[in-house]
Amino acid sequence: MGDHEALADRLEGQLAKAAALRARSRADPKLAATRERLREWQAGRLARTHADLLESPRFGPSASFFLSDVYAAKDVGSRDDQIGRIIPTMLKLVPAGGLEVVADALELDALSEDLDTAMAEVLRGSSTRLTAPAYGQAYRKVGRRSDRERQIDLVQHLGQALDHLTRKRFIGSALAVMRRPAKLAGFEDLQSFLERGYVAFRELGNADDFLEIVTSRERQLLDALFACDDSLLDAVMSQPLAQ
Repeated sequence: MGDHEALADRLEGQLAKAAALRARSRADPKLAATRERLREWQAGRLARTHADLLESPRFGPSASFFLSDVYAAKDVGSRDDQIGRIIPTMLKLVPAGGLEVVADALELDALSEDLDTAMAEVLRGSSTRLTAPAYGQAYRKVGRRSDRERQIDLVQHLGQALDHLTRKRFIGSALAVMRRPAKLAGFEDLQSFLERGYVAFRELGNADDFLEIVTSRERQLLDALFACDDSLLDAVMSQPLAQ
């Protein structure tokens, strides 16, 4: 199997997995409501954990990109539907580094959907207010530590792929030139996603410091939650969200 065939299989597999999980949630109104509440809570948690990065002149654009485009409370099903329709065209037009970014983003999205659905199943029927102890208890009940660790590894790999993309000669010009063909081919949302990620990481410069801060904090929280220590999460969630 060639590289393009393997990449197409990876893209199609992750899209199908995420679509099936979203369809399952939509078919169950109570599960869908719990999932939406959970994702909003988690987006707020991420914004609090990394508030200093969001406010940083250097790190802010990259942190905002991860929160708004990589993990967000919003449903990205429409973007994924678009990608699913044009995979053969995308494989011909999108630069190889861009395809790696897309593949990582889709795998991260599918894994996050899987874990969020499992969490929502546990939390379904609970009180409307989600607290740190309730989240920690559900988190441990779902378990799947290796998947949680894979989630963080994918964040790091996606960031590294974006960093590498910014170091390729003429890639910025290539992405700009792609705007009209992407619109005509039907993947302007994907094109916009790649451009936003490229711009955010180009402004960042070397991404190693940023990715080390993000992933070390997430691993510290993972270790605490699996050790039945919700105090770190509780302290984070007690902080007000930046305006």
